[in-house]
Amino acid sequence: MTVDARAAARRPIHWAVGGALVVATALVPSAESAAAEQTSEVALRYACPFPSGPEEVDVVVSAVLPTSVRTGEEVRPSQVSVEVNLEPTALARFGELDAATLSAVARLTVHNTVGDKSADASWQDLTAPPVALPGPDGGGLALTATGDVPTVSFGSPGRATLAPGGLALALSSLTGAGEPTTPPGLDVVCEPAPGQEPELAAITVRGDSDPTAPAPQPGESDPVPDPTPTRPAEGLPPSAREKIDALTDERLDALDGEDPGSCPIEIPPEWVMTTAETYAAGYANAAKLDGAAALGPAFMKVVLNKRYINDSCASTVDVSSEVNFDYQGRRQLPPTKATFLSYGFMPTTATMTLEQVGPPAAIHTHTVTNTPTYPEETTVTAQLVMRLSDVEVNGVPLDVGPDCRTARPFEQVLRGYGQSYPPAGYLVAYGGTLTGYAHIPPFEGCGVSEDLDPIFTSAISSPGKKADNYTKMTQAPLCVATNPEGPDCPPKVPTPER
Repeated sequence: MTVDARAAARRPIHWAVGGALVVATALVPSAESAAAEQTSEVALRYACPFPSGPEEVDVVVSAVLPTSVRTGEEVRPSQVSVEVNLEPTALARFGELDAATLSAVARLTVHNTVGDKSADASWQDLTAPPVALPGPDGGGLALTATGDVPTVSFGSPGRATLAPGGLALALSSLTGAGEPTTPPGLDVVCEPAPGQEPELAAITVRGDSDPTAPAPQPGESDPVPDPTPTRPAEGLPPSAREKIDALTDERLDALDGEDPGSCPIEIPPEWVMTTAETYAAGYANAAKLDGAAALGPAFMKVVLNKRYINDSCASTVDVSSEVNFDYQGRRQLPPTKATFLSYGFMPTTATMTLEQVGPPAAIHTHTVTNTPTYPEETTVTAQLVMRLSDVEVNGVPLDVGPDCRTARPFEQVLRGYGQSYPPAGYLVAYGGTLTGYAHIPPFEGCGVSEDLDPIFTSAISSPGKKADNYTKMTQAPLCVATNPEGPDCPPKVPTPER
């Protein structure tokens, strides 16, 4: 039994096309760098729309970064901090809710540039713990969000820079009893005020041919960039392979002691986690209305490989990633207008907006590695709220008010099936078609002079818990932040399938 387990554990580790295959081969890291580190900080002002009106917010971004790296070497920001200073006027809403504390989750876009090459990374899930709100006569409030962020690498030598861009804040408030307020929070999307120098840090990127060469000085010509690579072949970066081999040896030692629970290897996310971008487009059926509404093209920001488990004994690989929709800085799909025949005879036109709520959508890929084709199943689960606006019935405007929506979020689950050898069907990295069903809850907040909730509930919502609204989405290949010169960057818009 020990011999079989050892042989299984020695089977080459497969990087599922759920993200790690593309990420790992795109990084191509060199030997570990012994370069000095720098503590970098930049203070910026952001324009943020609060319920009280537009506010200018002071934000301080800091991180520890290397002063120099080689081309292709991972840059791993550490001790990342985003300090947001809110003025009393920005906090007025929370005083009205009898809130006692305020916390936040921050998402910062960072522009990574070397020469004329640039790619955006998303520093997501930076968390600021709850802070006591000041009293009515108190001052402002500082929230400091910290957390791990993805790595980046630069494929061309030169002076590389990291510069903060857009900032999104998910603010959450609690009462003195520790219960969520009503409403429980506020999403704010901020942009840097114009006329600032947003550079957080500069890093010297040295070419392999001359590891001591300094970065080009102003006025000098940029170095000739590497030719655009083809789609990466399967393989592992040497540093990641060595670390995983060491983990495998530890598991083998445990197997010699007949501990079967030691077989799965969980790869630390800091080795493989990175960000990517893509688009998806498709159609969603409204079963009761006997019609379909176009969805997208939806821009998606993906965090790959937040959890990666290779189980050689079971011959499986499980990868967990995350995705957020992004439309003009908001977590939603683009609004779409559709016309249906309500109750089978009355033409109804409405603008439908699907808003993403709660945590990022979860992507889970399960791959079986003991067959030559390496089949895999991917499940994408998102929490959405549907909003309706600009409604016309038989050509006559129907005032549904500003807050006509589903009474609660609903779960949209999409699944895709594919194989790695040869690539076919749906694979997260290469894209493809995802399908699924959703149950639409009752509506609330519809109508101004009369209650229209029952009408939309009757016309659109699913009866009971039956999920009978079919959705089909087509995803384009991923543009991975660590490979901005790759063939799938910038991300493409796919052609939706019916």
